[in-house]
Amino acid sequence: MQSIIDILESIKPIIDVRTPAEFAQGHIPNAQNIPLFTNEERHEVGLCYKQKGKDAAVKLGLKYVGPKLELFVESAEHFSQNKQAIIHCWRGGMRSQSMAWLLKTSGFETQIIEGGYKAFRNVVLNQFKEPHSLISLGGYTGSGKTEILHALRGLGEPIIDLEGIANHKGSAFGIMGDQPSSEHFENTVATELIGHKNQGPIWIEDESRNIGKVYLNNDLKNLMNASPLVVIDKPNDLRIEGLCEDYGKVPIASLIEDFKKIEKRLGGQHVKAAIKYLENDDLASACAIALHYYDKSYEHALQRSSRDPHLTLSIGHLSNMEVAKQLIEWKNLNLLNSATALDVDAK
Repeated sequence: MQSIIDILESIKPIIDVRTPAEFAQGHIPNAQNIPLFTNEERHEVGLCYKQKGKDAAVKLGLKYVGPKLELFVESAEHFSQNKQAIIHCWRGGMRSQSMAWLLKTSGFETQIIEGGYKAFRNVVLNQFKEPHSLISLGGYTGSGKTEILHALRGLGEPIIDLEGIANHKGSAFGIMGDQPSSEHFENTVATELIGHKNQGPIWIEDESRNIGKVYLNNDLKNLMNASPLVVIDKPNDLRIEGLCEDYGKVPIASLIEDFKKIEKRLGGQHVKAAIKYLENDDLASACAIALHYYDKSYEHALQRSSRDPHLTLSIGHLSNMEVAKQLIEWKNLNLLNSATALDVDAK
């Protein structure tokens, strides 16, 4: 019997037969949803089971599923050109077994995940208790940490982009689109941890407990807090310049609303000033106000954590790729070969 981790590393398509609502709440990354029942049908079958028993519920389920059998097979063929599929429901019960039977009769080679999505979730939560080797990348807002992470990945380093997975830049101005649920966020992060196993320290951004509406698993946060901390130090003018590039793509009306969201913490006076700057097309001055707020928040977070940086890297006008090379050199000299970290000032 293949383990969940073996299944995650398989190239066979994974078909999730749970309802669209269950799938949206959280699913195995890259799985395809072919729901046996709609959300409403699932509710009705469950209600029938409670009120009339298993036999009546099975008959009702067949009534709902019967007209969709051909569609199920066509959908599976679309996802799996070689007619191979790994199938699961919540616990590997009747729903996945029914779909597996149907696809087998249509010439598929099928496999059911024992324990279903519930077993996968157990693997996810256990991953955060494992002693993964991480390096946390910290620094004030606008330091370019995400871009540096991507440069590290370009040089072959294992990274996990938490903000990318959360679809959020980690600030009141950071919404990039619809965010996943915290459960699905955990699923994706854990899957990446598994994928990077035995690849050496994994670079990860030093995030707070929440990224927008997504919350970090407590065990994951503890793992990050126990990891070596590298702080990127970038001059204020360059940070403002970088923020202007990002926020310059956002409509002024949206930025004004974002400033209003943090009025209690920033202060009405500062919000009014920022809005006036925005209305006068002075984005740089508005960004400077935002940075003042985020700098205070970051300093407060550092003081509460009592974490001493293993490295503070002043990057000046270095490119992201040059910074990434410096970080790799530091890692190789210190974390891999010595228990002593080295402070570097690369101007």
